[in-house]
Amino acid sequence: MIPRSVYNQEHDMFRDAVRKFMQREVAPYHDEWEKQGHISREAWKKAGDAGILCTHLPEEYGGSNVDFRYSAIAIEEQGYVFASGPGFSLHSDIVAPYILHYGSEQQKQHWLPKMAAGDVITAIAMTEPGAGSDLAGVRTTAIKDGDDYIINGSKTFITNGQLADLVIVVAKTDSSAGAKGVSLFLVEGDRAGFQRGQNLDKVGMKAQDTSELFFDNVRVPQTNLLGQENAGFIYLMQELPQERLSVAIIAAAAARACYDATLDYVKERKAFGKPIAALQNTRFKLAEILTELEVTQTYVDRCLELHCQGQLSVEAAASVKLWATEAQCRIIDECVQLHGGYGYMWEYPVARAYADARVQRIYAGTSEIMKEIISRSL
Repeated sequence: MIPRSVYNQEHDMFRDAVRKFMQREVAPYHDEWEKQGHISREAWKKAGDAGILCTHLPEEYGGSNVDFRYSAIAIEEQGYVFASGPGFSLHSDIVAPYILHYGSEQQKQHWLPKMAAGDVITAIAMTEPGAGSDLAGVRTTAIKDGDDYIINGSKTFITNGQLADLVIVVAKTDSSAGAKGVSLFLVEGDRAGFQRGQNLDKVGMKAQDTSELFFDNVRVPQTNLLGQENAGFIYLMQELPQERLSVAIIAAAAARACYDATLDYVKERKAFGKPIAALQNTRFKLAEILTELEVTQTYVDRCLELHCQGQLSVEAAASVKLWATEAQCRIIDECVQLHGGYGYMWEYPVARAYADARVQRIYAGTSEIMKEIISRSL
């Protein structure tokens, strides 16, 4: 394995603590969470107490004021235990930056410490039944009414949707202005007119609560506007590179976990009187998987370095997301094949990883949208 120079000794100490947390507080409960369709609130609180949530935030807002590599470590270690349920990264690395970068001082002081502590769970509501990758096409509206806004519309495929205490809602404040008429709002989970639909029954990620959300004349004060009115699309574009890098980090970690599990399996599983690891086809397949995995990890690590230096471009983020998620699906598919029939059994981690992986090429922008973004720069 190629040494990973992106991390230093302090990162390694944090990784050790996160690994122990994931093995102690997440892995043993994941089967139970899959059956109930969401993780426990207790797990969120424990993650906050362990200092795993919102590590990048300044200390005055409850964080540790560290760089994004600490977030990457938390993402990786969650992936290494095959835990697709906890929506920690979306909460910490996607929602929190919006509030930190665009929120008022009052919004930051009120919400961020609670998020870092795991006392408040968050979500971001972009996707609608008729608008996915085309964020300019959202139909949810927020109409001014005196000192308030009234929000109407619906969202779907919202991660953390069932448990969220606070949701960033993408809405049109000027329906005639296209992308230039989009704004972001903070909507508390107990607002009148806000309803959660069913916890969606997905192919994979069974422990992750993913919901429909409905807004029926939800009244919020102007102080709930996040940033400037009609600047929401710009904010979304500025934050999406980190989201796409996060997805790439998840992809590399999930693929690594499957490779490790498969390597152990083929050494134990026997066919024709000997371990299948002794068969040339198995060894060659493992060699191919490891090579692709190392290439992917090296690329992801380089983009992580660039991001920490403030140099990760929109195109590079799209490229690493495209490559890593496509590689993830190829690698896990090969791992399932090497498991044979057992690779199709839900009790085996690679089967769950196979089901979990497919959506990686869809959310945070589909592979096709990533190609479109990359091609615009050519």
